[in-house]
Amino acid sequence: MVSAAETLTLRQINRATLARQMLLARERTTPVRAIERLVALQAQWPRPPFLGLWSRVEGFERAQLAALFARRTVVRATFLRATIHVVTARDFVALRPAVQPALEGAMQGILRDRLKRIDLDGLIARARAILDGQPLTFEQLRDEFLRTDPHADERAMGYAVRMLLPLVQVPADEAPWAFPAQASFAPADRWLAREVATTPAPPDQLLVRYLTAYGPASTKDFQAWSGVPPPSIREAIDRLGSRLRRFGDDHRRELFDLADAPRPEADTPAPVRLVPEYDNLITARADERFVARAHRPRVFLSALRIAATVLVDGFVAGTWKLQATKKAAVLTVEPFARLPARVNKEVLAEADALARFAEPTAKSVDVKVLAPR
Repeated sequence: MVSAAETLTLRQINRATLARQMLLARERTTPVRAIERLVALQAQWPRPPFLGLWSRVEGFERAQLAALFARRTVVRATFLRATIHVVTARDFVALRPAVQPALEGAMQGILRDRLKRIDLDGLIARARAILDGQPLTFEQLRDEFLRTDPHADERAMGYAVRMLLPLVQVPADEAPWAFPAQASFAPADRWLAREVATTPAPPDQLLVRYLTAYGPASTKDFQAWSGVPPPSIREAIDRLGSRLRRFGDDHRRELFDLADAPRPEADTPAPVRLVPEYDNLITARADERFVARAHRPRVFLSALRIAATVLVDGFVAGTWKLQATKKAAVLTVEPFARLPARVNKEVLAEADALARFAEPTAKSVDVKVLAPR
């Protein structure tokens, strides 16, 4: 049983999560420890994990993360919600079994009847044999399937391989953000020289890690982040028992948290921060602790895109984009409402620092704050 509920305000919930996300202040820690604390950083594009760490870790440098990929201490792989994430090798091995049911559920939901025409065991064995020979992009792997059988459903086969066979992306020394736009994949056990189990496991450890980084949270929050189905979440909550505390929020939702997790006061100052596209802070939320309902259409875009966002007083107050050539880098901030002069100055300083981090060779850097629309 969990302890009796008490109510947390939106600002209390907001500050609790910001503290765990290292967004109340940049922290003196290593990139490995930061990634483990966050569990994983969503990484459909190569650049966002670098920017996410820059916003959280004092003195973070791009070369630090690139070196971790090269040393295979950190990997970029299909993980939470069947999407690409950056995660430490240790956590990828430890947590992949808890993620596996969500991956298989995604495969069933996307492919449906197309799976009836696929021998999954044979497909995985074949894909493994191909990728053991050399890392390939998924376009190249699908071409291999078609070379053997021109009538194959190569896209369904490729998606099934993504969900069932643990793979990691291979970094490239020449890529500015460690990976090219179309990265090659290698079997995870060969890349890491250790077994990566795929037998499904209960999500207890994953839930504890989630609450450490993202709590307090509802079962819907955890499901949105992990893809784990609700019955499994409830069973994990029951098993964790007294390790958890139960809270309510202003909307009478039931929230769970670790008993000893930090929950700062609601009036704790929160500095301006720019977080990148697809940051898990924003992406995997089933509530409004960061993005107000009225602003969601400007953050959660078509084709499952998630905008890069500006945090002011802990809440999303606008979006930003960075465009660069060899000569110039221009970071444009689009606030949802007019910013006070003091806040505008802080936004300009943080945006200028981010642009210089992201585009260190640009001969000029310019930051523009647009008028609200």
